[in-house]
Amino acid sequence: MSQKELAAALAEDHGISQVAAVQIIKSVGAYHAAELAQDGKTTITGVGNFAVKTRAAREGRNPSTGEALHIPEKKVVKFSCLTALEDAVNG
Repeated sequence: MSQKELAAALAEDHGISQVAAVQIIKSVGAYHAAELAQDGKTTITGVGNFAVKTRAAREGRNPSTGEALHIPEKKVVKFSCLTALEDAVNG
């Protein structure tokens, strides 16, 4: 589902404009991003948990030349789905 499709569904379900629905979707994303940056974890009830993890620095290879290169440490967001959501998907 795209953002446009989600906004249309929210607008129809709640009797708001699609523009307002897009603003709500963007606000929710911004709130979660800020929380992840501050505390490193956040939860969407009924959906799952998001957490910031650190991917260690490592050595890699340039696929074009085969030359070795250093890949620096990086923070990434990991998602773990709640059992209820997984059960809903699997029927």
